Amino acid sequence: MTRGLLWASRTALSSLAALLIFVGYASAGHVEAIRRAHSDQDKGAPKQQQVGEAESKAAMKVQSAPDPNAKLQAAADFVKKYPKSTLRSQVALHVAGEINNIQNAGQKVTLLENLLNIFKEPGEADVITPMLIDAYIHSEPPRTEDAVRLANSFLARNPNDLATLTQITILGVQQAKSGNSKGAQQSLQAGQKAIELIEAGKKPDNMDDARWKEYQTRWLPQLYTSTGTLALISGNRDEARTRIQKAVSLNSSDPYNFWLLASLVYDEYQKLAEEHNSLASGPLKDEVLKKAQAVMDSLIDNYARVVALSEGQTQYNQLREQAMTDLQKFWTYRHGGSTDGMQQLIDKYKKH
Repeated sequence: MTRGLLWASRTALSSLAALLIFVGYASAGHVEAIRRAHSDQDKGAPKQQQVGEAESKAAMKVQSAPDPNAKLQAAADFVKKYPKSTLRSQVALHVAGEINNIQNAGQKVTLLENLLNIFKEPGEADVITPMLIDAYIHSEPPRTEDAVRLANSFLARNPNDLATLTQITILGVQQAKSGNSKGAQQSLQAGQKAIELIEAGKKPDNMDDARWKEYQTRWLPQLYTSTGTLALISGNRDEARTRIQKAVSLNSSDPYNFWLLASLVYDEYQKLAEEHNSLASGPLKDEVLKKAQAVMDSLIDNYARVVALSEGQTQYNQLREQAMTDLQKFWTYRHGGSTDGMQQLIDKYKKH
């Protein structure tokens, strides 16, 4: 065990920025799930009651407007003329859905902000707000502070909204990725609440069975991964380990979980290596060496899993490259400079 080996591996793992390069990889899929989760809220909208012909025509004008900008203007005219209309929620839902389909995130943000200024009733705002949070996140550059501010406001009214709790958890990790970890604890708490809701079987009223199943099977392990990452950022390594191990138990095919475990194991190795290097030859030094070698074997195992499970997934190319580099360093150190047997270990963990 030499200081050269210790330094070489430290460069790959000690930097929080390097650790967070791979965080948030599932966020794009998640916000789509959030859109779908909230899309059913129109089922709870008031049924169309008897309305006057002019009012009905004004609502139809919104629907027949040729583009989102025109629909927004028609909706503003409708609300101004019929502020107490029973058709307000349907109009708001229609325009919000059309704006949400816009590909340009900047344009989407502007239109949704304007729509939110028109439809301010809680039921209306609570349909528009998740879409605007999503649009803030996907702006260039991402408007994460606006997204967090709006999410906090939304959760103050809807404290058990599973989709938004999950969203703000991932947002916290994304902020840390950008070097801003001040919201990590809040996001960790949001993630824990989302986990509790899922594990308690509290399916949101506006979520169908298929989407609920997706949260139970797909998003629950990712919530454990995200909260584990946030715990790690906050300096609680024991909690981070527990959460990441739970994520692995729920989804053993995610290479990022094993990368996180490797980062935790590496800290153990580093401490033992430094202790070993500081000791004079003797029984105690030999005992520390044996412990460090056992920890190195655990590192090797985690790196091999990362390499195996990330194969063929381009989003993990950088992760896989770093894991392979560290795997080779530790493997050759433990096997007298040889890589014999290393590929067999990788193959052992490949998905078949």
